[in-house]
Amino acid sequence: MKVKEQLTQLREMNETELADQADALKESLFRLKFRRTLGVGDTVKDIRRERKTLARVHTLMNQKKDAEKA
Repeated sequence: MKVKEQLTQLREMNETELADQADALKESLFRLKFRRTLGVGDTVKDIRRERKTLARVHTLMNQKKDAEKA
């Protein structure tokens, strides 16, 4: 999935959906890191992609919280 498509999907989510997405990404990162330590497959690109997506989710969550305060 391209980054712009992913961003539009994430922006359409509400806060609870974003929190669920963040939890799923954290779990995925854990599994990818575990696979990397075992030496199974090439997971470095996947880890980097998941970390960036998680950062985007956290950024959107913070933006939505700030929008509510204003």
